[in-house]
Amino acid sequence: MDSSRGPQAVLADRYPGLAELIFMGERTEEKSGALLEMREIDKFFPGVQALKGVNLDLYCGEVLALLGENGAGKSTLIKILGGAHTPTGGAVLVEERKVDLSTPNASQAAGIGIIYQEFNLVPHLSARENIFLGQERGRGGFIDAGEERRKALELFGRLGTSIDPEQRCAEMTVAQQQVVEIAKALSQNARILVMDEPSATLTPKEVERLLGIVRELKAQGLGIIYISHRLEEVYEISDRIMVLRDGGHVATKPTGELGRESLIELMVGRKLENEFPSHESRIGDERLEVRGLNRGSAVRDVSFSVRAGEILALTGLVGAGRTETVRLLFGADQPDSGSISLDGEALHLNHPRQAIQAGIGLLTEDRKGQGLVLMHSVRENFGLPNMEEFSRWGMVDRKHERTSFGKFVDSLRIKVPHQEELAQNLSGGNQQKVVLAKWLQQNCEVIIFDEPTRGIDVGSKYEIYLLIQQLAAEGKVIIMISSELPEVLGLADRVLVMHEGKITGEITDVRSATQEDIMSLAVA
Repeated sequence: MDSSRGPQAVLADRYPGLAELIFMGERTEEKSGALLEMREIDKFFPGVQALKGVNLDLYCGEVLALLGENGAGKSTLIKILGGAHTPTGGAVLVEERKVDLSTPNASQAAGIGIIYQEFNLVPHLSARENIFLGQERGRGGFIDAGEERRKALELFGRLGTSIDPEQRCAEMTVAQQQVVEIAKALSQNARILVMDEPSATLTPKEVERLLGIVRELKAQGLGIIYISHRLEEVYEISDRIMVLRDGGHVATKPTGELGRESLIELMVGRKLENEFPSHESRIGDERLEVRGLNRGSAVRDVSFSVRAGEILALTGLVGAGRTETVRLLFGADQPDSGSISLDGEALHLNHPRQAIQAGIGLLTEDRKGQGLVLMHSVRENFGLPNMEEFSRWGMVDRKHERTSFGKFVDSLRIKVPHQEELAQNLSGGNQQKVVLAKWLQQNCEVIIFDEPTRGIDVGSKYEIYLLIQQLAAEGKVIIMISSELPEVLGLADRVLVMHEGKITGEITDVRSATQEDIMSLAVA
């Protein structure tokens, strides 16, 4: 044995597979040096201070959860890391060296990879082409596709997954596209990975696989910033939790030292007695009746009724047929057979316009893609389904429109600087309130919420829950689709569980039910 070299180095030579574990142990012992430091970060926008002296530390082999309500400053902070925003003040250090992150390319060069909630992939290109887009290598003007394919397979192996490098991203599931995004960041030698709401659109099994990938990357020594509104994931995957509120740093603590109630209080700045507001249901007569709805294999012989003041939850695994069912109720799709009636009157819904006229409103699960026109103002979005009411002689009565919307800005507590603000600039919770406002202006009697709190922080969730309960108290019919079982059990008066297009069970005593009861029906 070479006595001039340490025993760890000799072991690493003899057993190469131990090298990474040995070096990881050394990194852990040397934890005093942070992989990433953000020091006194300020960011001003016209009339708004988005960040106020924020400090952040991230270490090798660590998952740091970054939490806060919508509008707390999380997105601004990671856009500074990604080179999309330049800080007004402060400094960023990588491995104790100050770095310039003035452009996305500079961020990549510093070893930072950002996986945004909306993926940055070219759909018609393959996984391989997306991974190496902008960093192609070849000879004589030709790309070495074989070498790229080999490297792509290595990256997927590093992530513990199997994806065909030549498969087009448009043909992939969301979970597979996410893996491609991660592989793309790793191909650029990212040592710091930021994941923004990575599980928002994944099935439970896909979430489990995602968390496995995060653990694998952590074991490889990467530093990971994990942003999520799903607190159960945060407790499962993170080492420390950092909380932002109103652009300021509230606290950073080891995950094990923060109970759920304490964490929520740090995030919202006040004590929430319960995650779900208590209420006494005043359920009246039957209002909506659905009988024998069928549409191919997606919806099969679905029948149910909903009474006035009742909150009915439709749940089940992704692909169970929940969204497909409510699209039939909204006239977005037409059934092969079946009937729908409201207050005893048969409805023939061949178009969403007919459903709206009948008093049915749908808050889609994809509020950004289907519920709002993001590049239009919040006032214009509010007015779109209400154009007949706000138009005279072919012209929009802007004053009437502004006055009507202003009432909902106050009553729904929509946080918006002015009515001409673009919808894309609002937080998720406030976007949801704008969508709700336009249906309330229609005086809809049936309101369907498809994943009403997806991507919304815990404080805004509570406000959405209160609004849903208030609408039910007014005697309206509420149908809610949710994949979050605590939300289903905390809010619904009755639960219908779907599997492969059929209703497989009904839970009437919701307060005594458990998540296991729902899951047993969801996989039946």
